[in-house]
Amino acid sequence: MNHLVFLAGASGNTQFWNPLIAQLPTNYTKQVIAYPGFHGVVTDPDIHSFDDLSHYVLAQIQQPSILIAQSMGGIFAIAAALQKSDLVKGLVLIATSGGINLDRFQVQDWRQFYQQEYLEYPDWFVTTKVDYERYLPEVEIETLLIWGNQDPISPIEVGQYLNQILQKSKLYTVEDGDHQLAEKCADEVAIQINDYLKNLDHD
Repeated sequence: MNHLVFLAGASGNTQFWNPLIAQLPTNYTKQVIAYPGFHGVVTDPDIHSFDDLSHYVLAQIQQPSILIAQSMGGIFAIAAALQKSDLVKGLVLIATSGGINLDRFQVQDWRQFYQQEYLEYPDWFVTTKVDYERYLPEVEIETLLIWGNQDPISPIEVGQYLNQILQKSKLYTVEDGDHQLAEKCADEVAIQINDYLKNLDHD
C-alpha cells in the first residue's frame, strides 16, 4: 500500500507537488498523473471531454494507492474512490469541491480567470458540472481533508461540509492558507499527511 498518486488541479501543473513530495516518506513510491493537453503535456486524440479525461486518469491507477488531490483533481479522486474502491486505500483531498454542487457556498468563480490564463486549454474543463454528492456517504475510505481558511475558490465551509458527509474523514485547517496551500505551506501540509500515513499503516 506504499504508493501515492498525485492529482493536480485544473492547471494540470504537475510541478505543483514537488515541495510536498520532497517531504513525504521515501519508502512510498510516487506517481504524479499528468493530464494530456494541459500544462505542456501532449494531447491525446481519444480525449474530447471531461468524462474522457476522467476515464484516462482512472486508468492510470492500477495498484493499491493513496490518492492526494488538489482542487479539480479531487473530482478524479472521488470518481476513483467510487469506481475503484478496491485500489483506493486512502484519500487526501486538498481545497477541492469533491464533486459537490458549490452553488450554496460563497465561492469565487475561478473560471473566467482560468480561461484568460489558459487560452490553449480545452473549454470543457471549465464548463463541466460533475455531481457525486449523493454517492459521498458511500465512501468508506479514511480521508484527510486539508483546507485553508483564506481560500476564496474552495472556502473552508466546503471542507467542513465534506467532513460531515464523508464517513471517515478528518479536517485540518491551514491558518491563512489560500488555494495554493499545498505548495506554499508544503511543510505544514506534509506534517499532516505524514501523520495520516502513519495512522493508515497502523490500521
